[in-house]
Amino acid sequence: MKQRILVIYYSQSGQLRDILDNITYDIADKVDIDFVPIQQRSPFPFPWTAATFFDAMPECVELVPSAVQPLPAEVMNSHYDLVLFGWQPWFLSPSQPVTSFLKSEYASVLKGKPVITVIGSRNMWLNGQEQVKVMLNNIGAQLVGNIVLTDSNPNLISVLTIARWAFKGQKAASGLLPEAGVQTPDIKNTQRFGMQIYKHLAANRLGELHKELLMQGAIHLKPGLIILEKRGVKNFRKFAKFIREKGGPGDPARQGRVKTFRWLLTIIIFILSPISSFTAMLQTRLRKKSLQQDVEYFKSLKYEEGKF
Repeated sequence: MKQRILVIYYSQSGQLRDILDNITYDIADKVDIDFVPIQQRSPFPFPWTAATFFDAMPECVELVPSAVQPLPAEVMNSHYDLVLFGWQPWFLSPSQPVTSFLKSEYASVLKGKPVITVIGSRNMWLNGQEQVKVMLNNIGAQLVGNIVLTDSNPNLISVLTIARWAFKGQKAASGLLPEAGVQTPDIKNTQRFGMQIYKHLAANRLGELHKELLMQGAIHLKPGLIILEKRGVKNFRKFAKFIREKGGPGDPARQGRVKTFRWLLTIIIFILSPISSFTAMLQTRLRKKSLQQDVEYFKSLKYEEGKF
């Protein structure tokens, strides 16, 4: 009998599904695979409107769930030998649909199961993965691997291409701007992970899998991003609390504060970001040893409270 893999994921644009399809491409005939998307009862629009996008920030950051559609009964009642869990960060936290699923009754399908997280991100995913680790642990799942794909373009270029994609629905290159999101060759290259996953699953050695994934380049992490993300998380938490004091999603009373956040974030990205990157570079040189320890931690599967 073939072993069974559950691939559960949330993807607005389809990019994460492409990543997961490539990871499993070489093993599709060796195992039985079920692909199950996470679906909200009231889905976010794609492409986004600016008002809806920025209004989603407080609930993402504070891990406030919304209602999700039930998983199919045959999935809830089936046995799986491994789960691939595909997620993406929004505002440096797990996207709200991902949090909503992990806090729902349907997340029980992960209980007692070995889980590989697969992340598609612009560049910052550390805080989100820490939060996912906690939620997986609360469910009773066992994290056995992590694969991270990020946009390889420079920061400001990736901001522009992601904005074009998020608000216009255009991923393809245009004018002087490259394609948005994770680059197509990087997505296709994830096929290299499939056989490694299968070999460890078949040999009942999933506890050794993550080490092999790292050797294959499953995670690339620049130390400077740790500093920048910690700064961002701190500010997002302050603004999330500030906005939610005026009500929940869509509440007219909070829209003034949402707009203030929107304009301040724009200023930070396009005006203050180069300065912040420069100071982060200086800190990277001054804290080389401790940052290298942080790099090793965030590339691992361990969880230590207080990293963010």
